[in-house]
Amino acid sequence: MNHAIRCTDLVKTYPGKPPVEAVRGINFSVEVGECYGVLGPNGAGKTTTIEILEGLLTATSGTAEVLSMNWKNNATAIRERIGVSLQETQLSERLSVGETLSLFRSFYHSGISPEQAMARVSLQEKERAWIKTLSGGQKQRLAVATALVGDPELIFLDEPTTGLDPASRRELWEIIENFKADGKTVLITTHYMEEAERLCDRVAIFDSGKIIAEGTPQELIRSIGAEHVIEFSIEQENITLDRSLLQSLPTVEQVDLEQSKYHITASEPHIVLPALISCLAEQQISLASLSTRHASLEDVFVSLTGRHLIQRDD
Repeated sequence: MNHAIRCTDLVKTYPGKPPVEAVRGINFSVEVGECYGVLGPNGAGKTTTIEILEGLLTATSGTAEVLSMNWKNNATAIRERIGVSLQETQLSERLSVGETLSLFRSFYHSGISPEQAMARVSLQEKERAWIKTLSGGQKQRLAVATALVGDPELIFLDEPTTGLDPASRRELWEIIENFKADGKTVLITTHYMEEAERLCDRVAIFDSGKIIAEGTPQELIRSIGAEHVIEFSIEQENITLDRSLLQSLPTVEQVDLEQSKYHITASEPHIVLPALISCLAEQQISLASLSTRHASLEDVFVSLTGRHLIQRDD
């Protein structure tokens, strides 16, 4: 099988008392032409893993191959064939968009022209605009263009849409999809579950320096036993429902309570909903809110770890 990335028993330990094990024996591979998502909370080890793959860090042990090469023996060759877009790319505000892309193009022996890079991210009209005049979405598209100007086979995108408005986020999704449509490979980290489910062929969920689940988004969602979530709250604030009673309702797989809101994971909502309403009516309990939705990768993470990918303050 042709792999763009392959990690074997990858370990990264930082010295200290005690030592910090940021990455604890990770194994995964990314196929050529695939969009592979890396999900996990802050401190899970995903950024450390990607920085090893980008050549920014050296692993303590294990191997990391990029395009069938390693950084120790093939650093220059790897740099010529990959593109990197960090979560926050600091570009000189007194350069124009065109000047910035010309500068980055000069780093590669071959690639596409600055004009082509601008066209790929729809920034042609901003060629003469200074960086400091760009919007947040335009700056992020430019950051991706700097990663594309070398015409890479593999691109690393670290939280590329963080802080963007929905319209700018969708624009970046289209850029990523077009890159992948050309047979290129994408490794992306994201906290947005909708983003991962739309873009990624497969995802790996990181936690405490290990991969705790891997597969297509659909496979992972099915792995929790149900594909629908019912969320509700009750008007009686001084009453806590018997979770075992809720668990006994038909087609229910899991019941959780968070901040006075109940979450029921079920396979057939059209069956469990009437049973739930009847159960509450028998106890003379009134609903304050009720909603249903499809299960997501966030639900997978909660099912595996008991907490959310992004910790909530409310």
